[in-house]
Amino acid sequence: QVQLVEFGGGLVQPGGSLRLSCAASGNIFSIGTMGWYRQVPGKERELVATITSVGSTNYASSVKGRFTISRDNAKNTVYLQMNSLKPEDTSVYYCKARIFTVGGPRDYWGQGTQVTVSS
Repeated sequence: QVQLVEFGGGLVQPGGSLRLSCAASGNIFSIGTMGWYRQVPGKERELVATITSVGSTNYASSVKGRFTISRDNAKNTVYLQMNSLKPEDTSVYYCKARIFTVGGPRDYWGQGTQVTVSS
């Protein structure tokens, strides 16, 4: 069984910073693209940032220049450093990973972590 577990959400003031982590565990052969998404009630889940296995990154225009995605392949972990946070960044953040196991490749999701930006 493969699991993605997220850490690092919480309450922060506007202009502040948070760092999210997401660690994959289980019977993993390799991990392809990893990413962060977010969703607020009543809206579709949206892409925040992705990173390939060789480090190529992609960002939503709304977070470019403020958020940085990175990964540690030795630890099967992806990070999201969020700076200059705005109230509109308030959301549940989910990590996603394309994971290769004995059964082949499949997308896995974390359970989500709440980020609230408020004074």
